[in-house]
Amino acid sequence: MKTPKILLVVSLAAALLGPAFASEPKLDPKRIINESNSFLKEREPEMTEEEYALYQKVVTMLSSNPSFAVKLLEAMSSDKEVPSPAFQFILGNAYYAAGENDKAEANYRSSVKRFPTFLRAWVNLGILYYSSARYAEAVPCFSRAVGLGDRDSTTFGLLGYSLQKEGDLVSAEMAYMQALSGDPSNVDWKEGLLGICIDGKQFTRAESLVKNLIKERPSDARYWLAYANILLAENRKVEATVLLETASGTGVATTEELTILGDLYAEQNLVPEAAEIYHRVLVASPEMGGQKLLHYAQVLVYAGRLQDAEHVLDRFGTPGSDAASVALLQTRADLYTAERKWPEARRELELLLKIDPMNGKALVSLGRAYDSDDDVPRATLAFEEAYHVASSTYVASLELANIELKNRHYAKSVEYLEKALSIEKTDAVEDFLVRVKSLVVKDGQTNP
Repeated sequence: MKTPKILLVVSLAAALLGPAFASEPKLDPKRIINESNSFLKEREPEMTEEEYALYQKVVTMLSSNPSFAVKLLEAMSSDKEVPSPAFQFILGNAYYAAGENDKAEANYRSSVKRFPTFLRAWVNLGILYYSSARYAEAVPCFSRAVGLGDRDSTTFGLLGYSLQKEGDLVSAEMAYMQALSGDPSNVDWKEGLLGICIDGKQFTRAESLVKNLIKERPSDARYWLAYANILLAENRKVEATVLLETASGTGVATTEELTILGDLYAEQNLVPEAAEIYHRVLVASPEMGGQKLLHYAQVLVYAGRLQDAEHVLDRFGTPGSDAASVALLQTRADLYTAERKWPEARRELELLLKIDPMNGKALVSLGRAYDSDDDVPRATLAFEEAYHVASSTYVASLELANIELKNRHYAKSVEYLEKALSIEKTDAVEDFLVRVKSLVVKDGQTNP
């Protein structure tokens, strides 16, 4: 009987570390663009007197009524062949505010083409690309703005995020550091830097960042999960356990954190603690919690810790008649089989087969329960049914070969062994087949 594969904490850290903090910064692009509607006269292109007069009329409505502002600005621009770069910039802002990104992009691009040092136009073009998830196009815009002297932390932060999305983690790290130097309390830039440190396995720096984030936002479960996985990646399981116990005790932990805590308890053979945590997961997320509890019970059964397995299974209610009850019934049958309680094992398996009549594993288990109770006819019937289920044909063939051998039906036993070998060749079965074939010959000589 094969021991089930135990997928506990060791495999979880690698699976969960990932790019957990590549989440989009929590800022409002429209606010940034709206705030850029005032000109820096010494460093930027100027409007004509006529354009400036119109600009003064519409500037207050760019954020409150952008559609009307667009109409007024379009009327102005239609009277002239080529509006100034400054006017195009404002027109781009109006289009962006009105949700017409294609027209906004065209005006921003024209503005920076005609006036290449127009810093805010580069920033707004970068924001337009960023807000459209066009990160490869956003990078050169933000880079150009920085090159022109922009030292705003938001520009550095958005550059870092865009670089991170494009996979340039070294440059992204530098941009995030610049952003944090100007805005040390910005959670978005800390999260971005944390993601880069985790991806690069810079766990010492990552730990410092995540501890700071937990201090600032103790109710955000993502930070607790990230910290736990950093500790697990460094094989600091005791510290991870204490951390997750704290998260659980304060009510911050979600099913993800609780599942890892349960796995840590299970790995340390803390059965009551693991069962309790898995049960909490079961209440919050029946499918996930049920899988965890059943898997844990199976591990305990195969490890011979039957009383512990019984306590875990007691946390389940009465099985229903749906597919979700199949695994529970099978696990209970496995427990009763290990305890050599054949009537109880058969009861669980018969209930299971009412739900899933062609369940090969259950049919094999039922056959073994009957065989162990010396009810060979019923055992044979169960194995024969399992034989016709593709997933259990191999195992059923071996069981039937053994029964036929006991009944001195050597030729029939050979047939089943050959069937098993046609599915999977093993030295043990091939040796068994050779021995049974010799009995066929011997039996034929004495009983012509």
